[in-house]
Amino acid sequence: MTPSQRTLHRQARPRHARSSVPMRERGSVVAEALVILPVFIATVALVGMAARLVIAQQVTETAAADAARAASIARTVTTAQTDARAAADRSLADQGLRCAQLAVDVDTSQVGTPAGQRSTVTATITCHVALGDLAAPGLLPGTVRVQAVMTSPLDRFRSTTP
Repeated sequence: MTPSQRTLHRQARPRHARSSVPMRERGSVVAEALVILPVFIATVALVGMAARLVIAQQVTETAAADAARAASIARTVTTAQTDARAAADRSLADQGLRCAQLAVDVDTSQVGTPAGQRSTVTATITCHVALGDLAAPGLLPGTVRVQAVMTSPLDRFRSTTP
């Protein structure tokens, strides 16, 4: 067979004869992709949402630490409560976490203790984060509760008079 006859012979073969995939299996890759692609996209979205939830937890912990520290510096119970709430609000806003419901509870029962005694202030932040904020806006209804508790020591030799 001459080279020109071989070229003609190759061109004369039907298209499916050149493929190593049998004719009955052609197009099965598209069907497999249609099944696997939604599962893959859902898995990636779930991982992304879990990561955002972890970040929301870390932001809430930072806000609780800031609130506890602000309350520990205050000299009176009223100032401690006010400063803690302001510090928590500021910390959450600075880090871009919006809470559908926010509760800032500060245990200031030891703020009035006499100087020289060990005492602490504990701040508890409870933030209900909208699931739509975690995934994509408007995608999921409902909220997730994220809570953090932090304690800060009071200065043992602080002055309690303003």
